[in-house]
Amino acid sequence: MANLEDRIVAAKDKLPNLTPVPPGFQTETTAFELKSRLQWGEPGLTILDVRDHDAFNQGRIQGAMNMPLSELPKMAQASLQPQRDIYLYGSSEAEAAEAVRMLREAGFERVAPLQGGIQAWQEIEGQVEGIIETPDAGEYSVFARLEAFGQERAKEQQITR
Repeated sequence: MANLEDRIVAAKDKLPNLTPVPPGFQTETTAFELKSRLQWGEPGLTILDVRDHDAFNQGRIQGAMNMPLSELPKMAQASLQPQRDIYLYGSSEAEAAEAVRMLREAGFERVAPLQGGIQAWQEIEGQVEGIIETPDAGEYSVFARLEAFGQERAKEQQITR
């Protein structure tokens, strides 16, 4: 079987531009690299938000799971496979680094912090969910629509008085 795998690798090396390949796992990742993996439709990864429940509910990367730092090793061991690709972010780079350390000590090998966290994700227009308000959300933000509706309603009332 290894012979077949070696042949496939050799063939791919000879024809590198014919078949696009998704980006591989890195020990640190940027928002762009994570978004690229998601756009490839790779099911073999998990995104963890290690902030507290309130911060998670305010806004999170779409599809992220909440595992607060205080509960992280226990929750991860109960619900994730150690060989799975795990990307995580916290409220700071230090919190993310601590989460990476904790998971690696718990036996998880493929763990990477998301550089810049959720802010970097929003800067590249990555999808978020929760009640977070994003700039230029326009028609996609319920809050922006309600605010605009309220302003229009107040103008109408002023005109009719």
